[in-house]
Amino acid sequence: MKILLANKFYYRRGGAEVYVLNLESFLQNKGHDVAIFTMQYPENQESLYKQYFPSEVSFNPPMKNLSKTALRPIYSNEVIKNFTRLLGDFQPDVVHLSNVHSQLSPAIAAIAHKRGIKVVWTLHDYKLLCPRYDCLQNGKMICEECFFNKHNVLKHNCMKNSLSASIIAYLEAVRWNRKRLEKYTDIFICPSQFMANKMIQGGFDKNKMRVLCNFMDTEKTVRNHYDKENYYCYVGRLSHEKGVETLLSAAKTLPYKLKVIGGGELREKLEQSLPAASEVELLGYKQWDEIKEIVGRARFVVIPSEWYENNPFSVIEAQCLGTPVLGANIGGIPELIDETNGMLFESRNVEDLQNKIKQMVETEFDYQSIAKNAQQRYSAENYYNEILKIYNSK
Repeated sequence: MKILLANKFYYRRGGAEVYVLNLESFLQNKGHDVAIFTMQYPENQESLYKQYFPSEVSFNPPMKNLSKTALRPIYSNEVIKNFTRLLGDFQPDVVHLSNVHSQLSPAIAAIAHKRGIKVVWTLHDYKLLCPRYDCLQNGKMICEECFFNKHNVLKHNCMKNSLSASIIAYLEAVRWNRKRLEKYTDIFICPSQFMANKMIQGGFDKNKMRVLCNFMDTEKTVRNHYDKENYYCYVGRLSHEKGVETLLSAAKTLPYKLKVIGGGELREKLEQSLPAASEVELLGYKQWDEIKEIVGRARFVVIPSEWYENNPFSVIEAQCLGTPVLGANIGGIPELIDETNGMLFESRNVEDLQNKIKQMVETEFDYQSIAKNAQQRYSAENYYNEILKIYNSK
């Protein structure tokens, strides 16, 4: 089978990119022919298909070449021309989209559909419902106002607190509305039931939804032992929606070592907020080999998210390494956690988080069983069997 994968970036930037790179790898290992369509970007991995990649655009203020940037999410001759050329040369059986809005645009779904090619779309965030992706009004409070009226992105100036960015997001949402997205997409893959429920709540056809949990290369998570050390950790972006500020507020008064892995816009603010003698250690960005050791030896991992997490790799990776997870009871997180592999706490509730951290420290889990069960549940082989059914479905 010939499969064309499309995503706006082609390096290990976030969960969507990890998903695409892993998907490409195991499909190729299974003997399928896989092509990539992405935006030109300095950190992209090398690809045989880079001649087809449209030029880079950035939506971070101040935006350069405003006219070109503003038009890219709505209509881009370059994207249409390059993607059409790739379809003609590669002749895929399936076009599988991930994060394509803005830098690539759903125009590529329309082009593939009109050629009679099956279009499958894995949803990593809520862009099809919320113009700013995360269902957070101005990045702060949970909001679903745009599910049925996209004008609210302008009302609240939600995109990067920028009027120009919000206008672009609004025009994009109007151009690529639910009716058109449904028309051009055969199947929407929802990594969590929560995501599927929100899509249906937003008016999308439930018959086009397939719930299929994310996967990973579980062989990379196998450890020789599951001994733990006296610390817990956080892995992820240092940004507001991830709840890391709430975590540090809880951790600063507790006598337990916390290791924080990741970078982001809150790094400097968090460093300044820590007392001189703190049990919190900010480690910055780490590669997988380092993450594997730190998370693998941790007593548990905390996922303190304050937005509708979909199906976070941070939970899956931790469990595959035999490390239980203390997760916020929000979005798709509760679908991954039970009494055998972790606990839940009320999102944004510092006191509840503190109490659950204490309980996690005092609880002895069967770490090897957590790893074994997770490696079976999230294996690429299981995912492959299910994705083939979707690719081959009528």
